[in-house]
Amino acid sequence: MMNIEEIGSALEPHGLISRGGFEIDETTGLASAGTVVLVGSAGSAMWDAFTRSDFYKSQGGTDGSDNPMDDWTRQIIDQVADELQAKALYPFEGPPYYPFQRWAMRAEAVFASPTGPLVHPEYGLWHAYRAALVFDQIIAFPAIKSEVSPCATCPDKPCMQACPVDAFKPGVYDVPACVAHLQASPTPYCRTNGCFARHACPVGQKFAYSEDQAGFHMGKFVRSQLEQAQ
Repeated sequence: MMNIEEIGSALEPHGLISRGGFEIDETTGLASAGTVVLVGSAGSAMWDAFTRSDFYKSQGGTDGSDNPMDDWTRQIIDQVADELQAKALYPFEGPPYYPFQRWAMRAEAVFASPTGPLVHPEYGLWHAYRAALVFDQIIAFPAIKSEVSPCATCPDKPCMQACPVDAFKPGVYDVPACVAHLQASPTPYCRTNGCFARHACPVGQKFAYSEDQAGFHMGKFVRSQLEQAQ
């Protein structure tokens, strides 16, 4: 019988971690029976594993494909899924896309933040969901710890004040304003170091992405938005 420790051991060499899971039921949107285990990252451990990988070297860094992180993730998780006799699902494959945010809120204590991404009580905004492993057996998980959203006890909401172009307002994210700023010359700080609003969150600061990791993700975000606008 598969257990969460075995899954964690298979993911750890790649800087990935189990992000909780749940039993499949009629609300999950999956036809099979069994268990969904979310796979993700926190901080820069995954980035460090990615940039040390043979895949990264063979691709000449991040310029070898349009989506090098996704390609590497698929290569690693497909291999792990084979080893563990699971099926791999990815948030970047679609449409239709799997409801990873909804799954995440079911699998562990994460909460919607004022800026949109899910906030974790320990990792803050410096985490991600990279895949899901679907098992045809029931896997036991520790009970989800009862938590209150850190945003609920954050009176000043510095994330909502930090953006230099005021892209974040209650219930609104002004994507065009954000992208226009990120394209500005000289290159804005947030293009190379990560979103100001994300950095302003006081939770999980020790997990903040390294400069090269933040720059990679911001560059990918800008390219994707420009492609959608064409």
